Amino acid sequence: MSVFGPLGDLLAHGAQTIEPLFGASATAAAIVLCTLAVRAALHPLARAAARGEKARAALAPQLTALQRKHKGDPEKLRRATTELYATTGASPLAGCLPSLLQLPVFFVMYHLFSTGGSGLLGHTLLGAPLGGHWTQALADGGPFGPHGLVYLGLFALVCAVATWNHRRARAAAARRPDGEAPALPGGAGLTKALPLLSYATLITVAVVPLAAALYVVTTTAWTAAERALLHRDRPAAASGASGAGRDGAARAEAVPVRS
Repeated sequence: MSVFGPLGDLLAHGAQTIEPLFGASATAAAIVLCTLAVRAALHPLARAAARGEKARAALAPQLTALQRKHKGDPEKLRRATTELYATTGASPLAGCLPSLLQLPVFFVMYHLFSTGGSGLLGHTLLGAPLGGHWTQALADGGPFGPHGLVYLGLFALVCAVATWNHRRARAAAARRPDGEAPALPGGAGLTKALPLLSYATLITVAVVPLAAALYVVTTTAWTAAERALLHRDRPAAASGASGAGRDGAARAEAVPVRS
């Protein structure tokens, strides 16, 4: 039996519970509340992933020094890099496993809100059908019609989150010590591109059913706030790591790889 049926029934029951508060938009509110609850439950995995990212960032100055020292000798660079990771107890993939463990949950939720269950997509948000798309809203009153305004509100939220991510990324890059390079090859370009990917969420919101768009916007906003919280001390950590790079004896102590 598919897992989506019981999940849809559970969501429908939750919507009935909060219907006195939200009226006809209770199902839409249930989608948002369900998304927030799941993301809160997954927060420990997000914290573990953040610790891994900080560990890699703390090693960046040492890795940059090794790349300069062994430039032109890939074999020596490989051995020195392996030794550095072994000495500090870190891993180039630290934090990746907690992130991967969250993906199946995100897939199930997105599939549930995209295909519906227990009549999920038959409900509305401020009159806009949860099973509808932006193109339908445009045909039914245009971008400033009753249904179009719902999408404009979601677009505004996506743009606000994307702009915040972009500004935080630029500020973090400006605070990075001179000469400090990303720990992984191509990391500089990836670091610049990732905040811009938030704007691509606009396309997703425009083409998926409104129920799935609500999920996407909610989880994107949660991710932005969560990363800001978990990485609020990132500049200090990077500065400490840079100092450790100048003092070889303190390298192992400067890398917070174990909790």
